[in-house]
Amino acid sequence: MTQKSEVLVLGAGVIGLSCAYFLAKAGREVTILDQHTPGSGASHGNCGTITPSHAPPLAKPGMVRQALTWMVQSDAPFYIQPRFDPILWRWLWQFAKRCNWPDFQHALAGKASLLLESRRLLGELVRSEAINCEFAERGHLTVFRDPAALAAFEWWPRALQSVGIAVHPLDGAALRAREPVLRDEVIGGFDTPIDAEFKPDQYVAELTRVVLGLGVRIDTQTAVSGFISGAGQVDRVQTSRGDYLANHVILALGAWSPLLARQLNLNLPIQPGKGYSITSSVPKRAPQVPIVCRERSVAITPWRHSYRVGSTMEFSGYDDQLNRTRLDALVRGAAEYVVDPIGETLIEEWCGWRPMTSDDLPIIGAAPGLRNLWLATGHGMLGMSMSAATGLLVADLITGRAPNVDPTPFTPTRFL
Repeated sequence: MTQKSEVLVLGAGVIGLSCAYFLAKAGREVTILDQHTPGSGASHGNCGTITPSHAPPLAKPGMVRQALTWMVQSDAPFYIQPRFDPILWRWLWQFAKRCNWPDFQHALAGKASLLLESRRLLGELVRSEAINCEFAERGHLTVFRDPAALAAFEWWPRALQSVGIAVHPLDGAALRAREPVLRDEVIGGFDTPIDAEFKPDQYVAELTRVVLGLGVRIDTQTAVSGFISGAGQVDRVQTSRGDYLANHVILALGAWSPLLARQLNLNLPIQPGKGYSITSSVPKRAPQVPIVCRERSVAITPWRHSYRVGSTMEFSGYDDQLNRTRLDALVRGAAEYVVDPIGETLIEEWCGWRPMTSDDLPIIGAAPGLRNLWLATGHGMLGMSMSAATGLLVADLITGRAPNVDPTPFTPTRFL
């Protein structure tokens, strides 16, 4: 059976749902397909932070040397599983070539524009749609134990200030006055008041409710298997539940995007970057705001009834096994900064893949050579943070409206 829709969104993660929301608000008929259920991928177990402060790209001078140091440590923040993988090696080479200040500044400006617009839109969306997701606008802390590491981080506040993001330096005493749960070994850090957070699974569930209320159709348990294309467009999307036709098709499958794109002769430089998180009950002495433990690259997010530590970056392909060494490193790393690193009751241990591009910018816009295919993928570790602005940008491009954000830095043609 063939089914038709004006707009067909592939993927019901936070990016796909955001695209559907803004297109439905623009009066378009939208159907979403997902191989599981909404938000069951990377949208589920991340730390739920909304972070314009993460605008600085991963690729910067010195990162290659740091990555080589980490690669020989199985519990380091960055890890590559040893294997023969020419596609990964090519990605790493492209990433390494961008570890210079001119490319850094270009990516910084692009990421900041999308993050700041999304931060504004997310606040408006949560309030206007009465989304119940523990949304809080209270800033985040980035903290250090090592004076040398803090001194070497001087580029970070300068980079943020250059794109209009406020950063407040704090010494150890001021940090402990703000968050008494921080250990005495914490010697300094920064407050970024623009940052916010929510519970990601609750946000996605609520956004699903909202888009369904706008008339969006969501077909779950529907795996995309391929495409029939010709004459410069996608004619049919083939799935486990039959074929779909649409005037516009949006590829928003996160880390799965490059696998499907290859069937359309599109080579997207996206690698699955595996991240981990542990969710527990709230510790007796929990922080009031999210904290990034910088040297260990561990993020802590407290909510009313649960608590999450997460992060790390592992390139191990599409391996979905939980790595005990890396999970233990999260708790061990958090314990160096806060008195109670985890709650008494374990709720969930999780891993998921982030869609990492070689230039650390998402891929948003018309697919080259296919006039009705649109790409909304490659958001790395910032899918939640960039989701609303991405959804609006895609809707603007499809409807022909003047976009609020310059789409140039994110154009898929930049890789040609």
